Amino acid sequence: MLDQQPLIPSRLNQHTKTWLWRGFSIGYHTQGEQGAAVVLVHGFGASWGHWRKNIPVLAENCRVYALDLIGFGASAKPIPNTEIDYTFETWGRQIADFCREVVGSPAFLVGNSIGCIAVMQAAVDFPDIAIEIALLNCSLRLLHERKLEKSAWYRRIGAPIMQNLLGIEWIGKLFFNQLAKPEVVRKVLLQAYHQPEAVTDELVEMLLAPAFDKGAVEVFIAFTRYSQGPLPEDLLPRLPCPAIILWGTADPWEPVALGEEFAKFPQVKRFIPVVGVGHCPQDEAPELVNPILQAWIQERSLGYITIQFS
Repeated sequence: MLDQQPLIPSRLNQHTKTWLWRGFSIGYHTQGEQGAAVVLVHGFGASWGHWRKNIPVLAENCRVYALDLIGFGASAKPIPNTEIDYTFETWGRQIADFCREVVGSPAFLVGNSIGCIAVMQAAVDFPDIAIEIALLNCSLRLLHERKLEKSAWYRRIGAPIMQNLLGIEWIGKLFFNQLAKPEVVRKVLLQAYHQPEAVTDELVEMLLAPAFDKGAVEVFIAFTRYSQGPLPEDLLPRLPCPAIILWGTADPWEPVALGEEFAKFPQVKRFIPVVGVGHCPQDEAPELVNPILQAWIQERSLGYITIQFS
C-alpha cells in the first residue's frame, strides 16, 4: 500500500522562519544579533535542525543562520525537472540569494555532507558572498557517473539499474515508503553515527517529519538519481576563499582516507580529524566541533570588515 503514513510533527518547526525565494517558501532559523554572519547548510534528507546543537553556541558571538535547501526540511518541494532542477547549481544560487536577501552580508559558510558541495558551488559561482568555508564530512559523491567508471564492475552495473528502477513511479514510492519509517531511519542513523547514544527520538522525528510533505518522494527520487554535476575535487581548486575541513574518522559512508586527499588542495588551510565520530560530527559530537568552528571564525574575523550588500 502506497498511502502516506500520518504526519509526525516536529517540535523544531515552531522555530522555523520563512523566506520567499523564486515564489517558493524556504525555511530557515536564525539566532544571534552581532558579529560575523555564519550560514549552516545541512546534508541529504536533513534540515536546519541538524545544527540545533551548534546554533546557540555559535550565536554567542555571531549572527547564525541555518538554511533548509529547497526540497528539504520546512522548505517547499516543487516538482523536479518541471518547476525546478535539484542540482548543486540551484542550491548554490539559493545560498547566494539567501546571503544577499536575508543575511545582508558575506558569510562564513559551513556545510555537512552534500551541504559541503552546495556551499562550495555557491562560493565558486558567487564569490562575493563567501568569507571562508568549513566542510564537515564532505560528500564524496561515490555514485557519480565519473566515480562509477573507476569502480568495481558490480557497482558500475548495479547503481544505474537501481537508479533506473527508482525512476519508475510506483517502485520509487514503494522504496521511499519503506524507508520513511522510524525504525528504518533509526537503523540508518546507527550506521552513520559511531556513538549510538547520539541517535535520539528527537533526531529520528526531526529527520522523518518532512518525509510526509507533498513532493518529498519526488525530491528523494530526483536526487538519488542525480549522478552528474560537480565533484568536490572539481570545486576545491576553484574556491575563491580558504577552507577548513573537519572529518569524523568513523564515517562509514565517506572514508576519512579519501577525505584526507582534499588536504592537498592549496585552498584547504587545515584538515582536522574528529576521532571516533561518524558522518555528522556537528550533531554527534558538538562538544568537539563547536570549539573548532568558534576558533576558526574568531581567527578569520580579525581584521575583517563586514560588507553589507546594497
